[in-house]
Amino acid sequence: MSISPQPNLWQCGPFALKHAMVTLGIFADEEDITRITRTRADYGTDDVQLQRAAKVYDCNLEMIRRHNPEKAKQELLKYLRKGIPSLICVYEWNHWITVVKSEQGKFIILDSHDKAVLQILSWSQLKNIWVYNEADENDPEHSNTIYDFHPVVPRFRISTTAKFSAARAKFLRRPENRQLARLWDEYVEDLLSVCRPRTVLSVKVFSLGEFLRRHQEMIIDQVVFWHGTVSRSEANKILRNMHFVADTYGLVIHEEDEKRAIAGITSLLTLWAAGEHGVDRVYM
Repeated sequence: MSISPQPNLWQCGPFALKHAMVTLGIFADEEDITRITRTRADYGTDDVQLQRAAKVYDCNLEMIRRHNPEKAKQELLKYLRKGIPSLICVYEWNHWITVVKSEQGKFIILDSHDKAVLQILSWSQLKNIWVYNEADENDPEHSNTIYDFHPVVPRFRISTTAKFSAARAKFLRRPENRQLARLWDEYVEDLLSVCRPRTVLSVKVFSLGEFLRRHQEMIIDQVVFWHGTVSRSEANKILRNMHFVADTYGLVIHEEDEKRAIAGITSLLTLWAAGEHGVDRVYM
């Protein structure tokens, strides 16, 4: 689940839709999407099948076609500026990817065929894999260029979206951080039990980074003391992962919830320690 590579050559459509919804704060299993789309190894997934799946998750998969690459680029950018990801079928309509952000002329994409999933492409690179060349029936020496893309537009007010950036993409591409990417939805769902999305009405709130500045050492002291076999560096990495995910979604802690957050984050770290290293009997 979450930000992960596909296990085969034919499931790119469900993975692309799943990755688009991850950026919208919607967490779906690729196997559920595959079942809804009825994706098959001998055919893959087309846009009609993906439209059907998107509706199940209360989203519209729109269809936009342009023949001029610069017009296509400008249309795509309009959606990306609104935080709306788009699916694109690349390599002559043979593989689905998800475009989630444009930054300083680069495009951040999620490609489930890549082991790291997150990639950063220049406009030239994206344009070259995006174009579909359709043969002209009246002139065999001529072909029409087609640039299709499919924005994934939620039909409800979303509470939080992932704000991916080139720096965040590079961070998640590192081999040591790929486990974080593959467990992305678990981190988000756990954090939403402690934090809340920031809104224009949010007052007297602070980031998880500020929370950890205040309480990280105390929390780690308690977990390491209790468990003994957990190293501080391991525990620090889990909290850094939480910090990274919370910042990506703009999650904050309200001042009145600070003590509750201490208990919540400590409990999550304790559960991780118990699951990772096992638990000895206590109070024998």
